[in-house]
Amino acid sequence: MSLVLRNLQRAVPLRRVPLRQRMEMVRSILGVQKFDLGIICVDNKSIQHINRMYREKNIPTDVLSFPYHENMKAGEIPQPDCPDDYNLGDIFLGVEYIFQQCKENEDYYDILTVTATHGLCHLLGFTHSTEASWQKLLLLSVSFTLRAACCHSLCTSAGHP
Repeated sequence: MSLVLRNLQRAVPLRRVPLRQRMEMVRSILGVQKFDLGIICVDNKSIQHINRMYREKNIPTDVLSFPYHENMKAGEIPQPDCPDDYNLGDIFLGVEYIFQQCKENEDYYDILTVTATHGLCHLLGFTHSTEASWQKLLLLSVSFTLRAACCHSLCTSAGHP
């Protein structure tokens, strides 16, 4: 199914192709490439507004996830009953916030991919209510992202797009 990637901000330059390629690889690794997924890139003002509306936190953040399927167990792949249910949900990336948090030696697109993968994990039922569970989910997100990067490198060096 489709990955819809929208850039609704102008605060930070964003090339969608690298993020799309990396997220397609992550979706494949997670076995959810048959599901629709929306990734919406927004600025600080927009992500703060959404965060205030849905989480009652009046601050910008890096990622907010809105799952299509509710009450998923962590890591569970949805079992749709009809074609309309082949949807994971939407991920809002606060790309301006993410850019501001990047360290000097970090690759912006690597951080975007890890953050989007973190959001995707939320759509698949993973949660974190403590610092320890957040760290565990971050490591899981990084692991999936690294696997996707390795797969992309192998495909590219083998002459595949």
